[in-house]
This record gives sequence, structure tokens and C-alpha cells, in this order.
Amino acid sequence: MKSDLEIQKDVMAEIMWQPFLKSSEIGVAVKNGVVTLSGQVDAYSKKLAAEGAAKKVSGVKAVAEDIQVGASPDFRKTDAEIAEAVVTALKWHAAVQEEKIKIKVEDGLVRLDGEVESEYQRANAQSAIENLTGVQSVLNLITLKPKVRPSDIQQKITSAFRRSANIDAGKITAEVFGSKVTLRGKVRSFAEKGDAERAAWLAPGVTNLESHLEIEVPEFAFDEQ
Repeated sequence: MKSDLEIQKDVMAEIMWQPFLKSSEIGVAVKNGVVTLSGQVDAYSKKLAAEGAAKKVSGVKAVAEDIQVGASPDFRKTDAEIAEAVVTALKWHAAVQEEKIKIKVEDGLVRLDGEVESEYQRANAQSAIENLTGVQSVLNLITLKPKVRPSDIQQKITSAFRRSANIDAGKITAEVFGSKVTLRGKVRSFAEKGDAERAAWLAPGVTNLESHLEIEVPEFAFDEQ
């Protein structure tokens, strides 16, 4: 089993591996497998990327982040300018039904409301605006209104698990009640847990996901003690 120091070194290495992140801007602390990220970056997307990098590291049980987003004064935007940029970004994103999304911007916080048919569309609406200059954070309140039967949802999730090289489909079950999915089983890492949850969310028709996936501790971790 990895020590906190080993996890810290691996998280820092993973952050350095990301070409658009500067390791000097991000602090990493680890206690009992829980990673805390701190520092300041100039874009909300970098904050998310740092969190994503930490979650990829084996041994990480959870990630708490305290990274602040603060753009240079030369690149600051008014809320009106940010709102205009958001509207344009959503309009030109092929996977987003921009006519179904309402936008509100206050002090750099972008709030998205509306209704779409799948989590894929909901997630893409957020990712389309995360890189925009001036965006401090995104509050995604878009709701889902699916047009898919529960049996179709379960089949699509199971197929997605089987296609993935990073997911051991034999150890995970997906229970579907209406449009709610409950995942149960064992995974080998925090990263595999995230991959399984994302795969389930991307299935058309899913509006609610409850994950009871547990991270396995390899048997050899106890052999050395």
C-alpha cells in the first residue's frame, strides 16, 4: 500500500505531466490517502484538470481542492462579456442544444439552466465554456428529460463497461430503476471508479446516479506488514 508521501510524489508528477498546468502554481498535500490541492490558476479548466490529474493516481481515496481561479487584470472580463462569449461557445458546439439552455453570469460565476435529453449533452454544455477567459466557476443546473426505457439504459451501460479497457465489467453491476442507476461492486483504483461512473452517466436516459463502488486493497498490500 502506498504511503502518503508516495501518493504526493505521484500526484505532483501527474500534474507536471499535463502540458497546460504549471506545477509551481499548485500545492499538493496528502493525509490518509486524501489529497488536498491548493494554489491559484488563471482558468477554471485548469482547476478541473488538476483535480482530474490527482484522481488518476492509484492510492488516492478522495480529492479536496482549494485552488483559486484568478485571471491577470489584463484578461479580466465583465459579466456581460463573459455571457456573450458563453452564448457563442454553446451556439457553435455541435453536441449542445443551445436553444434549450439559459445562462446567467454573476461575478464570473456562470449558471446554466434548462433541460436536455442526456448527460452527454449536459456535460458538453459545461465543457464548452470552462476554458473561456473570465469564467471563475460553472454551476450546471441543467436537468435531464430522457426518452429511453430502463432496459435500454442497462444494456447500454453494460456494453460500455465491456468496451472499456480500464473497467473490469465482471466486478461491477448496474441496477436501473426508471432513470436512476445504482452501481455496485469492486474497482481497482479511484480512476477506474471514475471511469465506471462516467460511462454510466453517458448512457442516454440516465438522470440520477448512485455509486456504491468500493476500491479494492490488493492482497499483497498486507503481505509486507
